Amino acid sequence: MDIERIAGDVAGWVEQQIVELSQPWSLYQLAMIAVLFLAAKLLAGRVEGRLEERARRIKGHQGLLRVVVALMRRTKWIVFVGLLFVTLTILRATTWPSRSYLISIALSLALAWLTVSVLSRVIRNRLVARVISVLAWTYAALVILGLNDEVAAFLDGLAVQLGDIRLTVLMAIKAFLLLSGTIWLAIVSGNYFDERLQQSEELTPSIRVLIGKIVKIGLVIFAGAAALSMVGVDLTALTVLSGAIGVGLGFGLQKVVSNFISGVIILLDKSIKPGDTITLGETFGWIRELRARFVSVVTRDGREYLIPNEDFITQQVINWSFSDDHVRLDIHFGVSYDSDPHLVSKIAIEAAMGVARVDADRKPVCWLTAFGDSSLDFVLRFWIHDPQQGLTNVRGKVLLALWDTFKEHGVKIPYPHREVIMRREAGD
Repeated sequence: MDIERIAGDVAGWVEQQIVELSQPWSLYQLAMIAVLFLAAKLLAGRVEGRLEERARRIKGHQGLLRVVVALMRRTKWIVFVGLLFVTLTILRATTWPSRSYLISIALSLALAWLTVSVLSRVIRNRLVARVISVLAWTYAALVILGLNDEVAAFLDGLAVQLGDIRLTVLMAIKAFLLLSGTIWLAIVSGNYFDERLQQSEELTPSIRVLIGKIVKIGLVIFAGAAALSMVGVDLTALTVLSGAIGVGLGFGLQKVVSNFISGVIILLDKSIKPGDTITLGETFGWIRELRARFVSVVTRDGREYLIPNEDFITQQVINWSFSDDHVRLDIHFGVSYDSDPHLVSKIAIEAAMGVARVDADRKPVCWLTAFGDSSLDFVLRFWIHDPQQGLTNVRGKVLLALWDTFKEHGVKIPYPHREVIMRREAGD
């Protein structure tokens, strides 16, 4: 049987290596490797402090700083590789090549680990970076030791037959590595394209978001299909399975699909876009970002609400800056009957124009609206062009300006009075 034969070959190779390691020169090389590793550890402890001081001087170059930090944290391995290289050069010049074989293997393994660990710093997720670095170094070690063909044959022998598809452990590992690599490249490429797209001033914000999402999803789907094809998986065989999964997702993830479709509709009809000031229910704020499932709305108190896209389709939404940034605000107030309504209207307009956020191009107006029970009722109307800065605060400033100008001109604001009449009953 192939698996038993491969396992026997591996066992024979291990036994042969044990015999070779028991030879005197092999023991000498192992001792030298251990001493060099300890020396590298001691030297690295002294060098890292100086490197850290110089690294702190690097400012404004984040890419260079990441590379320097990645190398600095592996000073021990850099020194170890250097010492191994010097030792190997001396041994090959003074003795037989067979007496430096283990040092050559150690140098190759250490150099492979140093390269893989530094390159893995490109990946920001620490767990994913560690897993990929270990797998990459394991493969490099198998190649260096000459065991890659035997291990590949052994893993290929561990198979399960699923209809016409022969699923092996080797295929699963290749699929995982290729999927991880291609999808990661697709996400990085999509994010880079999206960042460049957001800088384009020729497209509206909604179109930028829509194109960015389509490109990202398309790249991920293409990367997954390409990885499976490279592994050797027949994509036509997955048609029935993907159909069944699609039906299950359609029933189980109705809200997710609904929010996704609603998000596409929002982007197409341009009803809202990043930067718009909106009111939905009791939520008033400005739109920070449009996502595939939700809209990020930041309120004036710093809270960020993640509102499902479906709510923007099914509920009434007030978009304060849909077609025009200018918003009109009304303030109702009353003055006593002793006041001159012409004067009140004039000074109210002047008070409103004295507030910085009130639009001076659209002059405020003040109208007498009713003769109330105890006051002359007015409405003051003014415009602002920055509703994202808040509405309550500008109303408050205008009210304070009215209060100050009324006191200055002797205009009184009435307030209700109550009279209590006490009657004494006859005979009391």
